[in-house]
Amino acid sequence: MSILTDDERETAAGGRGEGAGMAMRIVAEAARLMGAPRLIPIASAHIDGALYHGDSGTLFAEALTAGGARTAVPSTLNVGALDLTGCSRVNLPPHQRDMARRMMRAYEAMGCAPTWTCAPYQAGHRPAVGTDVAWGESNAVAFCNSVLGARTNRYGDFLDIACAVSARAPDYGLHRPENRRATVVVDVSGLSAALRASETLYPVLGTWYGLTLGSAIGVIEGLQGFASEDRLKALGAAAASAGGVALFHVAGVTPEAPDAATACGGKEALARAERIVLDGATLRGALARLSTAVGDRVDAIAVGSPHLSLDEMDALERLLAGRRTTRPLYACTGRHVVRALEASGRRAALEAQGVTIVADTCVVVTPILPDIGNGAVLMTNSGKFAHYAPGNTGYAVQYGSLADCVESAVAGRLIREDAAWA
Repeated sequence: MSILTDDERETAAGGRGEGAGMAMRIVAEAARLMGAPRLIPIASAHIDGALYHGDSGTLFAEALTAGGARTAVPSTLNVGALDLTGCSRVNLPPHQRDMARRMMRAYEAMGCAPTWTCAPYQAGHRPAVGTDVAWGESNAVAFCNSVLGARTNRYGDFLDIACAVSARAPDYGLHRPENRRATVVVDVSGLSAALRASETLYPVLGTWYGLTLGSAIGVIEGLQGFASEDRLKALGAAAASAGGVALFHVAGVTPEAPDAATACGGKEALARAERIVLDGATLRGALARLSTAVGDRVDAIAVGSPHLSLDEMDALERLLAGRRTTRPLYACTGRHVVRALEASGRRAALEAQGVTIVADTCVVVTPILPDIGNGAVLMTNSGKFAHYAPGNTGYAVQYGSLADCVESAVAGRLIREDAAWA
C-alpha cells in the first residue's frame, strides 16, 4: 500500500470504520494490480454492482453496510434485478427475489441515489468535462467518456462501490489524457444522408465499431448534424457490448474532438492514424449480425437498452398513434421518465395500448419475458439487447428501427422497412 497517502493509509487501516477501510483496501489493491502509481480523487460514481447475480454480491454489500460504509461522492445506481416501481412483474424464485431486494436496499443504505437506470446521464448525473469519476456499466462508461467528456475506466462490479465509498480511483487508463487520444479514424461521410439521419444506423455502426476496433480509441468523421444524444447513446452501447469500447470521439460533436486532428493529439498523430472509410456493404454485414432469427415470427418486442429517454418515449407514443399491440411490447426506462409519464397521465394510456413499462431493471438481466420455449423471437431496436438477448433470455432476435418494432407489435409479425439501407 505504498501508493497511499498517510490519510488514505489511515482509512485503509480502519480509522474511519471497517466499511470504509475495506473499500480503500479494495481500491488500493486494484491500483497495485493495474500498476497505477497513486490514487486520485473522484467527483462521482455510477454503481453497476447492485444487480443480483448470486448471494455473494448481496452479502458483500451487506458487509460494507454493516461496517458503516457510506458513499463519499454523489453516486447513482444502475439497474437492479427487481422493478421496485411495480410497473412490471419479475419472475424470480422467492429466495433470489429476497436476496435481490436485500442487495438493492443495501446499496441505498450506503447513500447511493435510487436512480436504478443504465442511463444516469438522462436523470441528471452529468459530470463536467475533464472530471475524474468512477462509473460502471458499459454504455454509461462510453457515454460518460465520449459524450460528456468526463474521465472513467470501465469499473467492474464491487470496485465501483469501493471507489464511491473511498472517493478514490486508481490513476491509470482513461483517467490520463494521453490515453484518450484516437489512433483510428473512421470516415462515414460516404454513407447517404438518409442513412446517417436514420436512428437505425447507430446501433449497427456501434456493433461494427466494437467488433472492429475492440478497445482501441477511434474518431468518427461524417456525423456532424446527425448525431443526437440518443443516437450517440445507442452507438456507444452497441460498441461497448460488441467490443471493449469505453471511449469514442465524433469529430465536430463530442467535447474532446472539435476536429479529428485534436482527437488524435495533433496533425502529425492524425497522419499516423489508421484510416477506415466505411461503406454501406460493410455496415450491412454488421446489420445482418444483429438478427439471429429467420422468418416473420415475433413473440415479444423490447426497446430501451439503454433506457428510453423521455424523447424516445414520446416517439414510441407517436408511432403507436392510439393503436393497441397484439404482441407484448416492453418499454424499459428509468423511474425519472415514469414519473414524467404519470404526471401527464400518459403512463395509463400507453399501458392501455399494450405497452408494459419496465423500470429499475430491464428484460435481458432478469426474467420478465414470457417463457415461450424453443423458437421464441424477440424484436428490438437496441444493439445491446440484440447482443445479449439470445444468451440471457433464450430468445432469438430480429433487429429493426423503433418504427419497425411498433409496427411489428401491432401486426403480430415481423414488419421491417429497409429502404435506408438500400
